[in-house]
Parts: sequence; structure tokens; C-alpha cells
Amino acid sequence: MLALAVSGGPLGDLVGIPEETPIPIQLPIGIFAVLFGLSMDYEIFLLSRIKEEYDRTGDNALAVADGLAKSARVITAGAAVMVTVFGSFILGSDTLGKMFGIGLATAILVDATVIRMVLVPATMELLGDRNWWLPAWLDRLLPNIRVEGHEVTDDEFDLRDVIGHQRSQLDVPTPTGV
Repeated sequence: MLALAVSGGPLGDLVGIPEETPIPIQLPIGIFAVLFGLSMDYEIFLLSRIKEEYDRTGDNALAVADGLAKSARVITAGAAVMVTVFGSFILGSDTLGKMFGIGLATAILVDATVIRMVLVPATMELLGDRNWWLPAWLDRLLPNIRVEGHEVTDDEFDLRDVIGHQRSQLDVPTPTGV
């Protein structure tokens, strides 16, 4: 996309880069650095949810499907916000800013949709239980850390119980009709 926009064609006219413009060498490096950070966020959202489901069920296929279903909205919303923000750089007058915005918006869109929503879950589905293989010697060395501090049970996944428990602890009045 970026190459099309700076090549002096119709896309360049549309985004305000009418003549052929070279891409500075620092631009792809900067795009990669920002994209790497954002894509790791999306990956952590996805894989942590899949791992939670796998720990709960022990079924890889179900964990991948449920983990993707439960984290897809967060990843899609985050990517939509970032694509919008970086896409808004096109509205500025600075050519370098426009190039940065086009490159990042395109890269995030591709990363969040193709990589995080298609390739990662498909690969995990194909690998099956091998996703969770760990050499025994390494398993013994690594601590078993859980955010909750204990083994999670099915009862703890009911958000209504958590919300009700928090309300009673905080002594917050509940609106009528709820």
C-alpha cells in the first residue's frame, strides 16, 4: 500500500502525495518497531485467553475456538482504533507523516485480521496438543504462575457472581430494576 501511495499514481493523488516520492530508510524500521509492539499486545490477548480455556478444558480445539471467540472483539476493536488513528495521519500536510500513517494502518489491519485472527488459530488447531508441549526439565525449572493465585474452577468464570460480590463488598447501592 505504501509503495502504491508514493509511486505517483491515483492512490497517491487521493492521499495527497501526487508525485513520486522515495521512502526514507528509517520509515520501514519505525513502522516495524511500532507494529511489533502492537502485534505483541494482540498476541497476548489471544494466546492468554486460549491458554486459560485450555487449562480449564484440556481440549485444544475447544480452547482455540473459545479463546478466539472471546478475544476477537478486543483485538478487532484495538486494531480498528489504531487503524483509525494512524489513518488520520493522512489528513496532515507532512508527507513523511502520511507515509507513516499509511504504512502503519495497513500493517496493523493485515496483522490483526490475517495473522492474529486466521493464521495463529489455524496453526494452533493443526498443532493440537503439541502447542502445549514443554521439555520436562524446563517445566521443572519454570514456576507455575497464575494471575488468580490458585487453580481456576468453572464457578469463577461467572462474571455475575464477581460483580455481585464486588457490589456487596463496596456497599454500592444497586439501581432498582437490576
